[in-house]
Amino acid sequence: MNRAQNKDILIFLLSSIGLIVLPHVLHLHFAVFGFFCLLLAWRFVGIWKPEYLPTFPWIFLLIVCGTAILYIQHRGILGRDGGTSLFVVALGLKLMEIKTERDLYLINYLAFIVAASQFLYEQSILMAAYILFVCGVLLATLVFINSHVANTTVALKKATVIIAQAIPMAIVVFILFPRVEPPRWLLFNDRQEAKMGLSDTMEPGSISDLGTSDELVFRVKFTGVIPQPNQRYWRGPVLTQTNGKKWWQATDLSYLRNLDKVSYSGQPYQYTLMMEPQEKDWVFALDMPVDFSSPLQRNANYQLITSDNLRKRSEFKLTSYPNYNTGDLTKTELQDALQLPGAPSEKIKQLVIQLHGYDSKPKDFINALLRHFRQEDFHYTLTPPLMEDKPIETFLFETRHGFCSHYASAFVYLMRVAGIPSRVVTGYQGGTFNEVGNFLEIKQADAHAWTEVWLDKEGWVRFDPTAAIAPERIEKNIDISRLTQDGLIQFSAANEGAHAAFNFLKQARQLWGHVDYNWQRWVINYNTANQSSFMSAFGIKDMKTMVYWMMGFVGIITAILSLFLLYQKPKPVNRTLLVFNKFLKKLAKVGLTKNPGEGARDFAERIKPELPEQAETIEAITSAFIAQHYGSRPTEVKFRRLCRLVAAFKI
Repeated sequence: MNRAQNKDILIFLLSSIGLIVLPHVLHLHFAVFGFFCLLLAWRFVGIWKPEYLPTFPWIFLLIVCGTAILYIQHRGILGRDGGTSLFVVALGLKLMEIKTERDLYLINYLAFIVAASQFLYEQSILMAAYILFVCGVLLATLVFINSHVANTTVALKKATVIIAQAIPMAIVVFILFPRVEPPRWLLFNDRQEAKMGLSDTMEPGSISDLGTSDELVFRVKFTGVIPQPNQRYWRGPVLTQTNGKKWWQATDLSYLRNLDKVSYSGQPYQYTLMMEPQEKDWVFALDMPVDFSSPLQRNANYQLITSDNLRKRSEFKLTSYPNYNTGDLTKTELQDALQLPGAPSEKIKQLVIQLHGYDSKPKDFINALLRHFRQEDFHYTLTPPLMEDKPIETFLFETRHGFCSHYASAFVYLMRVAGIPSRVVTGYQGGTFNEVGNFLEIKQADAHAWTEVWLDKEGWVRFDPTAAIAPERIEKNIDISRLTQDGLIQFSAANEGAHAAFNFLKQARQLWGHVDYNWQRWVINYNTANQSSFMSAFGIKDMKTMVYWMMGFVGIITAILSLFLLYQKPKPVNRTLLVFNKFLKKLAKVGLTKNPGEGARDFAERIKPELPEQAETIEAITSAFIAQHYGSRPTEVKFRRLCRLVAAFKI
């Protein structure tokens, strides 16, 4: 077996490749991953049983099987999923024909590509650390292949040193190299893994399904004052159309609001919002968003949408006002805000009459309805009973157990029966404050539905029926860890972060959230805009200057590394040799010099006849030197004796 087929090298290489492909078990089709695992296991067996390795007909059959698996997925060979599957299958097939050292290099380089493909799926700091680790192992494999004496420890150490030397250069290039944003048509169109989130429709229980999800939706970092929990309404889709059970958005949201101008008052909130990857083009701004820039736009329902690709994390700088007046209604808005699926039942009419919905001012009816929810036997729960037939009527008069969507839809329905324009607004409410990073984390469990009622001279005004039933939902966050099987909801403190210092696990979680937030913001989201902003702080305002800075830093790092690599550490001086050299210098004064390569004993025997009166001293010095320099037990006593003999030696 030649060196390219060395068992240790193959074991090291195959183990490295297994570590590289392992995280793809979460991303690739099970047939692709299973096919690769079969080939990897087969190649492992071939290390000890070479006769079990496939011959050409079998290799051809494996190629056909791999191609068929790729074709059956209907993903092609382009895009994220198709390209990654192709590389993984090719890597597995290449393992079957390792014959020369060149094959080992090709497999190693192909494995680097598969390792890099992990970032197409996940870009967390943990995944980055894992990929750095496996790339280090791959680099060690290259060192291993090139070593005449195969040693895994030495290979890993050398790979670690090489990576440590490359990191400063990589950081400089990452920060200063001009960022180029790819055109949208070049972005992969693979569908993001299904993520539970808000929909553009709402049915009874649809939002309660999110109430137990701890999945992060977005983070918000404020500049200055942070709004109180009861002001943290993050606006999403506005639902105006209903069939009595299901609610959805109006079909046309492109009409312009030319009849009125929105006015704002109160203290503005400025903040940076970082959205997690999602399918929709929605950006959940704090109600009511005012200042925003491209690619953001505001539709007719004051919801922010973006033309950017939200399948990656996106960051937006926004300003919102808590107090606003939207002005008059357009005809389209009025029609949408009064739409009913049909004539209301007698029970509904009697309830509206009972609460003076027909003969009182809108605000009086609103207060009466909220009081009705608060004083009657209504309950707030994540697991309301099923209400397939006439859900609003069943909820109001029979079950009286519901989540925010039940209360919002019933509230709007009763408003419209009374002839008051109203609509359902969905989004998120609240958020958990991270005291370490000083930002809010909004999760799927914060999904919420509230209502807007149009009032004369006030415009659209927010009313939250949930606050009448469970005011703690607005002031506090749902504690997912304390949910009971019967759906009873437990709430954590609104300032949960303030109590985290007394709980090590919560404090550690907040610290990790802070680290992950900065990783996502300053590394993953380090795009052209962020680079320009960062460089401007150092007076670098154009690409030419930025390139000069980059070349300067690269030159400095190259010079430092060159000095480090070329510097030869002086060998430690042997004091025994120094003393013996003094003895040799004394002899050289009378023309007796030691020849190159001549041993100390041979030299002594040669010069004794020349200095017969010093023969005994020469013998003593030579013996003391050999015992101290070459002996198995050199001691300080022997060294001092040698020093005394040399000092006393006179010619």
